Amino acid sequence: MNFIPMNRNLKKTARIAGLLYLINAVTAAIGIIAIPGKLIVPGDIAETAKNILSNEFLFRFGIFNCFASQIVFIFLALTLYKLFENVNKNLSRSLLALVIVSVPVGFYIIFNQCEALELLQNKYMTSFDQIKIQELAMSKLQIYQNGIVLIGIFWGLWLIPFGQLVYKSGFIPKILGILLIAGGISYLIDVSVFILFPEFHDKTNILVAMTSSIAELSMVLWLLIKGTKSRKEMLRTNYSIQSK
Repeated sequence: MNFIPMNRNLKKTARIAGLLYLINAVTAAIGIIAIPGKLIVPGDIAETAKNILSNEFLFRFGIFNCFASQIVFIFLALTLYKLFENVNKNLSRSLLALVIVSVPVGFYIIFNQCEALELLQNKYMTSFDQIKIQELAMSKLQIYQNGIVLIGIFWGLWLIPFGQLVYKSGFIPKILGILLIAGGISYLIDVSVFILFPEFHDKTNILVAMTSSIAELSMVLWLLIKGTKSRKEMLRTNYSIQSK
């Protein structure tokens, strides 16, 4: 039997979750994809250093968005916990725990960008030559980029209980739950391939981009626009299941 929530504020909670999810997605996209893609030139240390130093505010804005996405992620998880706690408390706790554990890891990864900027500005290591400074800074950026892939373990794991909760809820379409679980599994595959078979990582990275983007964007739009099914729709769904 599908669960039929009685909380009148359920739709409001769902829409708050959708708004937080949207903010999380936008800030992450700016900080992780858009700005690094504009400034970092793969294989060219000197050009990357030049881009960062000549666009320092833009680089800092990227860091700001990365931190903002992590903070919003916590509030998103808390709101989703509130939304789904009556569906399955254990799964809701798992979702929340995985997000809470991932955020300090995310902060550590982002700090590498801050250190790279400090190195490039050469405020403290005045006895080092410029090439050595750039190499050290680029190593920090490489740690950051590798870390963004590896934290996908948590970004994948949290989507699995999230998808299960959506599937079981009765007030959000089951297909969205299936898509979220598929997105979570694709993250885990991507991290595994990155560690074991790095030469194939470009291919699994595309898999993640497709599956998780479709799943999470669909979820954001549903939460923002629809929120939850109406009480009439939920009763109709429940009656249909009971009659089978």
